[in-house]
Amino acid sequence: MNESRSIRLHYSLRAFILLSFALYIGHLVQQDTLHYYVTPKLASLVKLCPIPLAMMALSLTVQALFGRSSALCNCDQHLPRSGLRSITLYSLFLFPLLLGFLLPDRALGSEAASKKGVSLTYIDPEQKFMSSNPYEDEFADLAKILYEQPIIPVYPEIFSETFGAIDRYKQSFEGKEIIVSGFLYPNETRGIERTFAVSRFLVQCCTADATPFGIMMDSETQISLPADTWVEVRGKLHIVQYKGQEIMQINAESITRISQPPIPYIYTSPDSVEAWNQIERANGGASEQVSVK
Repeated sequence: MNESRSIRLHYSLRAFILLSFALYIGHLVQQDTLHYYVTPKLASLVKLCPIPLAMMALSLTVQALFGRSSALCNCDQHLPRSGLRSITLYSLFLFPLLLGFLLPDRALGSEAASKKGVSLTYIDPEQKFMSSNPYEDEFADLAKILYEQPIIPVYPEIFSETFGAIDRYKQSFEGKEIIVSGFLYPNETRGIERTFAVSRFLVQCCTADATPFGIMMDSETQISLPADTWVEVRGKLHIVQYKGQEIMQINAESITRISQPPIPYIYTSPDSVEAWNQIERANGGASEQVSVK
């Protein structure tokens, strides 16, 4: 059985770690960067975590400082038997905390996308949908709305659903004009020319499950902007062959440099048609025009 002094030290370290997590979450909330790591729905719950974490830290601190030696024990969960094991154990918690405090809070970009690979198609070609499938009906209903638009706006709230509908009915959208915003992702290198995709990260729960989606621009489009620059692209949709698969591509007519939006990620919508009706009015803003050759 560990001596009471050793137990008090472990209690103090655990209190410090819990309090550090509480402070880090508070820091993210104060800087309005919590949405870089979790979805808005989950963020509302995470914002409450500093309260129980601080209370647990306070409880451990009180026990470490004022607890009677006879009442201290490690009966339920044995403490590490050596100093090396203790350092290893607590480093697993302290190291990511240290990175969180020292590294800048920023949204995922091209570096993360290159590791996962940007998906340029939104429908699994092996997936078969029955006409009675509500999922298929939603695609069809949204596709009808999109087709009627003189210029298709891709709203961030239904980014993946919009391209999902377009991707499923490619032939109908051939030549249609579209406006989409996202960060520039250098898709691949062809000689001295680079092709770019306009991309966004789809987040289901947190950034650990983030999946990059995007739409490729015409390879003849010359862009002098660096990767991760946020742009709004306006152009026409065309079907092209890419790695043995048909995908939609934008032949860009204009590229406008924009600021990164407050919430850079995209999320799934339970009802894309209803979401469309709620966000039908497009947003506007000042931007810097970039010529496309």
